[in-house]
Amino acid sequence: MTVADARKLLQQGKVAEAEQLALRVREQSPDDVGALCVLGQIALGAGNAKQARAYLQRASQVGPADPLVEHFLGRGCEAVADWDAALAAHANAVRLAPELFIARLYFAAALEHADKHELAAMHYLRSLNTAQAQGRWLDAQSTPAALRPMIEHAVSFVRQNRHAALMQVIEPVRNQYGGKALARVEQCLRILHKEAAADFADARQQPTFLYFPGLPAAPYLERSLFPWMDALEECTPVIREELLRLLPSAAGRERVFTTEEIERQNLRGADVAPTWNGYYFYRHGERREDNCAACPQTAHALDALPLSHVQGHGPEVLFSVFTAGTHLLPHRGVTNTRLVGHLPLIIPPDCALNVGGELHRWQEGRAVVFDDTYEHEAWNRSSQIRVVLIFDIWNPHLTEAERAAVAALVSAMGDFRQSVEAA
Repeated sequence: MTVADARKLLQQGKVAEAEQLALRVREQSPDDVGALCVLGQIALGAGNAKQARAYLQRASQVGPADPLVEHFLGRGCEAVADWDAALAAHANAVRLAPELFIARLYFAAALEHADKHELAAMHYLRSLNTAQAQGRWLDAQSTPAALRPMIEHAVSFVRQNRHAALMQVIEPVRNQYGGKALARVEQCLRILHKEAAADFADARQQPTFLYFPGLPAAPYLERSLFPWMDALEECTPVIREELLRLLPSAAGRERVFTTEEIERQNLRGADVAPTWNGYYFYRHGERREDNCAACPQTAHALDALPLSHVQGHGPEVLFSVFTAGTHLLPHRGVTNTRLVGHLPLIIPPDCALNVGGELHRWQEGRAVVFDDTYEHEAWNRSSQIRVVLIFDIWNPHLTEAERAAVAALVSAMGDFRQSVEAA
């Protein structure tokens, strides 16, 4: 009989048998780490905190670094109210096994106890995300009963912490424009944090991330909302001329979808493999100075547009090139705070855009603006390339204060998400 057998007995709830087996192992090898860990777990379950800590501390001292030993040691230290030691042990467990979500959950709780609330929220959220990605902690059935109160607390803590943090983010905007100016922004946050229900003006509209309430909804928006559209369309000949100078070479172009797997999920082809390339003027909010310099008239025309600038996120602005036969499958955008504009430049026959079930056939030099939170798709069923200039703009129904608040919020949420992933 081995320590592995003792662990199996413990998992089966045969505590006394597991304890006897672990004790026998220790008679032969007093510092057997596995036996010490099993005995420490048993002592914890029996409420014998001092004995549990002694077993687990010894296991931590004599054996190679083991995340489970550190995890249970942290819990043993908590049981004797040695919070500094508990925090250190939990940190070790997470360092040794970043994907061990149960260890991270207890680490987050220790951080919360230490009043390190921002870090606690990050680790609670990563623990929840990791577990749920494996089909755990999704509901009562996938969550062990003993853990449910802790999981529910983690969800509530993250929600409250993020809401308070984001309210702080928009405080400078509130001070500049006044509290009433951000009433819809505050409702947006309540919807985001599931404190209020989204009341969609059109059921077809379903943002994948951020829904902003009170904005009129339509798949395609009326030209009268965009006083700059005529001037942009007048620039079509010079923009197309700059595009045509680029097309003989692939220099400066990038795949829109960065991996073959994502392409397979989102693109289909007719007789040949589909390809969606972009010659970017902005990507993830970063201005591509070289590309702008190579197309100065296009860059100048873009500078006159109300592009939706959000640090690290937007806008996306590009010459969008569909090769022959390429079909972009139905999908949805992240938020109704920004819209997508197209200026068609090279449009062969049998090319179209479908937004919310309403078909639009591009006309060269005739711009269109649509809400991509409606399910939409696009295709080029011709034997030639299709090119449109794509640009992200602010929803014109947002006020100046709301644009400033949304830009600050989305940037802050992105920063927090990156911190969670790196935690």
